Amino acid sequence: MRKTKAILAVAVLLTMTTMVKAQSIQKPYETNPFTLVYEGAITKNEKGKVNIHPVTYKLNGLDIAANVYTPADYDPAKQYPAIVVAHPNGGVKEQVAGLYAQRLAEAGYITIAADAAYQGASGGQPRNVDKPQNRVEDIHGMADFIETYKGVDKEKLGVLGICGGGGYTLKAVQTDKRFKAVATLSMFNSGMVRRNGFMNSQYATIQERLRQATDARMEEAAGGKVKYVGGGPAATDEQIAKLPFEMYREGAVYYERSHAHPNSGAFPNSGGVYTVSSLLDLMSWDATDQIELIDQPLLMMAGSKADSFYMTADAFNKAINAKNKELFLIPGATHIETYWKPEYVAQALSKLEGFYKLNLK
Repeated sequence: MRKTKAILAVAVLLTMTTMVKAQSIQKPYETNPFTLVYEGAITKNEKGKVNIHPVTYKLNGLDIAANVYTPADYDPAKQYPAIVVAHPNGGVKEQVAGLYAQRLAEAGYITIAADAAYQGASGGQPRNVDKPQNRVEDIHGMADFIETYKGVDKEKLGVLGICGGGGYTLKAVQTDKRFKAVATLSMFNSGMVRRNGFMNSQYATIQERLRQATDARMEEAAGGKVKYVGGGPAATDEQIAKLPFEMYREGAVYYERSHAHPNSGAFPNSGGVYTVSSLLDLMSWDATDQIELIDQPLLMMAGSKADSFYMTADAFNKAINAKNKELFLIPGATHIETYWKPEYVAQALSKLEGFYKLNLK
C-alpha cells in the first residue's frame, strides 16, 4: 500500500511538473483573448480605458481583418484625431503594429491596425502574396474605413508605417493627401532589398532571381504549386546564428519565438514568407520613386544601431518637399528592438506623440 501511494504521489508530482512546464512555454497569443502578443496588451475591454474592437471590411472584394483601438472614455459624439498603423513585412496586426496602435490610443487617438490583404486573418488566395500595389492599397483602405468610424475627425488623420509598412506608407502618402502627418519607424524599402539584397548583397543574382520569379508565375498560371520564399520549420539556434545580418537574426527570434503568432494563413507563424512570383512586382518597385510628391510633415525614426538604417537615410534625403521633416535616431536600438524593447518603444512614442500633436491640430 505504501509503495502504491508513493508511486501515485510521484505520478501526481510528474503530472503537475508537466503542467507547469506546459504553462511556462505557452505563447502570448494563447493567453490573450484578442491573441495580442505584445507587452501590456489589452486582455479585456473596460469602461474608462482604451478598448479594442476587432472589425472586418471589404477592400477590392477581399475581407480585411483589423483592430480599432479607441481612447479611454471614448465618446462617439466627440471628435478625435486618428492614426493608421501599417505592419512590417511578414507581420500581423497583433504584434508591433498593435503595440503602437494601443499606445497611441492611450495618448488620445483612434487607431487602426489591419492585416495586409492575402496575409494574416485577411482574405486572398494564394496566401502570403506580397505585392507592393496590394500593400499600398491596404493603407488607402485603412484610411477609407477609419475616416467613417464614429468620432473620427477626417481632417486630423495621420499614419505610422513600421518596417516594410514604412516603405509602403511613403508610397501611399505621395498621392493620398488625407494623411496630414506621416511617420515611419525602422523603415524597410522592400523593393530595394528584394532587388539588390540586404545591404546590396545580391547584385550578382538579380537576373537569376527574376527568372525564378517568372518561372514561378508560369507554374501558378498553369495551375501548379505555389512556390514560396521562406516557410518551413522555425529556425534552430544554429541556423539563426549563421544569418548574415543582425536584423534577420533578431527578426527570426521575434517572429518565430518571443512574439510568434499563428495568424498567417498556411504557415505556422508570422514571418517573412512570400510567394516567389511576388518578386516580379517587388524587384521593379522602390519606396523612393516619386518620393518628392510627399509634401506632408514627415518624421522618420530608426535605431542608431540598426543595420537597416541606410534605407531610412536614403528615403529621408530624397524626400525634398516634405514639410518640417525630421530624422530621429533612437540611441542604442537595433531594427527589431524598436518593435518591443520598452525603453526604445517609449522613446519612439514620445517622439510620435509630439509630432502628431503638432501636425494634427
